[in-house]
Formats: sequence, C-alpha cells, structure tokens
Amino acid sequence: MKTVLITGANKGIGFESARQLSQKGFHVFLGSRNLSNGLKAIEELKSEGLTNIEAIQIDVTNEDSINAARMEIEKKVGSLDVLINNAGISGIDLDSEGHMVPQTAIDTDIAVYQKVYDTNVYGPARVIKAFIDLLKKSPEPRIVNLSSSQGSLTLHSDPSYLYYDVKGVVYLSSKAALNMYTVNLAYELRDTSFKVNAVSPGFTATDFTGKNGGSVEAAAGRVIKYALIGQDGPTGKFFCEETNPTGAGEIPW
Repeated sequence: MKTVLITGANKGIGFESARQLSQKGFHVFLGSRNLSNGLKAIEELKSEGLTNIEAIQIDVTNEDSINAARMEIEKKVGSLDVLINNAGISGIDLDSEGHMVPQTAIDTDIAVYQKVYDTNVYGPARVIKAFIDLLKKSPEPRIVNLSSSQGSLTLHSDPSYLYYDVKGVVYLSSKAALNMYTVNLAYELRDTSFKVNAVSPGFTATDFTGKNGGSVEAAAGRVIKYALIGQDGPTGKFFCEETNPTGAGEIPW
C-alpha cells in the first residue's frame, strides 16, 4: 500500500485530497497543526468507511513538530511515497468593518511577509528537508507543492489574465518563491525517480476564499493527479487546469 503525507489536511482541499487518495487505496497521514482538528477530520472519513487513514500532528513552521512527525511515520511505515505540501495561509487581515486589508507593495508591514513566508515557503522547504530520506526509499516518489496561478509572474504581468487586478504582494510573492523552490528541487532530483511539480488547484470554495469558487472535489482531483503520475510523467512543471483547461494544464512561471 502506497503512503502519503498531506500537510494542512484537516479541512478544505487537503481534506478532500486525503479522502480521494484514501479511496484510491493509499495509506494517508492526514497532517494537522492542531491534532484535535485532525482527529475530528479522521472521524468524518472513517464514518464513510475509510480506514486506511490516520491523523498526525505537524506544524510546518516548527521544526520540532516536523521532526516528530517524520519519526512517527518512519516508525509506522518506514518510507513515504507521496508528499503533498498543502498547508498555506494568505496573511490577509480584516479591518474593523470586516473588509480585507490590501497587501500593497508600499504599505504592507514586513512582519506580514515573515508570517506568510514562514508557512508558504519555509514550511514546504522544512518538510521536504525532513522527509526526503523517507521519500528516497520509495520506488516512485512524488512531491506536489500547492501553488497558485496567482504566483505566475508571466500571468500577473498580462492585463488579459483573469485575475490580473487581484493583486496582493505578500501571498502572490510567496507562491512565486515556492515555484522557484520547486524548479530548483526538481532540477536537483532530475536524475532520480522523483517527480516534483507545482500545482494550482484553482479558485476553490473553502475557508481560504470565504467559500467562493469552484468545487473542492474538482480542486483536489487536480492536485492528486500529480501524486499519481507514472514515470513517464512531468517533473519541474507548473499546472493550473482552471487557467489552462486544455491540454496538460501547464501554465507559465
């Protein structure tokens, strides 16, 4: 049975990805920063008859938490086939009237960058660094980094892009940084059996978007596709089927 760790999987796209991979026969480690939230998510999935799934505490901003999760997974299964770096935050705050505070390039405090980058950029880097040895024990290891088309420099400099006017310097730049990390990681692993890709699930109705957007089922399906690719599949690429629904869904960096 193949194994997968999904960070930030107690709700939203991560939760649905856990459900779909469990349905496909994976043993799923459902990562949650708050273990009680993870255990509640597990209860829901087990009520659906999914038994090959368990919660694991992992805070991607805390190396002790990450290392403890690594030790627990190594003790239980010895290796890891798939890592999905799903945990992420927008860093967007609300004002006293409940309106979103714009993340402008001029006025945004550096502390906001630090908070968002700690989860969205340093988080995946920490987790991959900790779990790379377990992934190397798999015959076909896969790493999927959840990105966003919002992190595409090419698209966001094109006025015809659907979300051209939806700017936000902190979140967007964090995903652009994650994309570059993905490119470098895929390059370093190019002569191995690893497949490493950045995937944007598209604008999805979750807590992250105030329940606006497309279905979480479709979004998770776009993510897990790259956890399931064979050895002839792509690596070091950026995909968003919402932005590019035709062909392979590849979009520019």
